[in-house]
Amino acid sequence: MSTFRSSDGVEIFYEIWENPSDRPPVLLHHGFIADGRTNWVLPGVVAALTAAGRRVVAIDARGHGRSGKPHDPALYGESRMAGDVIALLDLLGITEVDLVGYSMGAIVSLLTTIRDPRVRRLVVGGVGAGVVEVGGLDTRVIGGERLLHALRTDDPTTVTDPAAAGFRQFVEAVGGDRLALAAQAAAVHAAPIPLEMIKVPTLVLAGTSDPLATRPEILAEAIPGAALHTVPGDHMSALRAPDFVPTLTDFLNN
Repeated sequence: MSTFRSSDGVEIFYEIWENPSDRPPVLLHHGFIADGRTNWVLPGVVAALTAAGRRVVAIDARGHGRSGKPHDPALYGESRMAGDVIALLDLLGITEVDLVGYSMGAIVSLLTTIRDPRVRRLVVGGVGAGVVEVGGLDTRVIGGERLLHALRTDDPTTVTDPAAAGFRQFVEAVGGDRLALAAQAAAVHAAPIPLEMIKVPTLVLAGTSDPLATRPEILAEAIPGAALHTVPGDHMSALRAPDFVPTLTDFLNN
């Protein structure tokens, strides 16, 4: 099992699929509640990238998957997660990388790209106008006290908001640590992101029925030169749309 300690002491898990390649490795960052296997292995993204000869790295964000799960909100937030990505690039000696993020991972990837010049190409999925309008995941759809209650309560029957109930069910399905995830929800990024600073080729990928990725053209227009591609599906099913993986891999392999 491959792990490292972040600068603030949280253990971070990562997985590598090796391949001899002249192209930079691809680093994949998953969404909220998920982990590297849920978002990237099961939908076939890792298999498609390795079949194309790419070296692939998937990180489990703090509070998720096989990484450490502190319950203090001060140890969370997408900015800290971006720091973990940068630390992993340093650890592996990566000098150039293609970066892919979905949902929460998309915010992490945007923040990483702004901070680190090693990013060659960027793909952000599962996000839309909320990045521009609220500075991160669209908390107008789900967030705040509704989500925090759904994650913290011991009695799921008290969760009356349908979107929050869906997140609670997802946590239960993957066996997530509710209090660690609540800590991240309490620290979610909600400040302006200087998207105009992103100068690398960027692809915005969004499901046409994804309530967390509405009006993705607003996000694409805010990133200089970004391309937009939509696929059928909502926040969960878009990853399994027939053209999601081919669109992602074609973009990265150009």
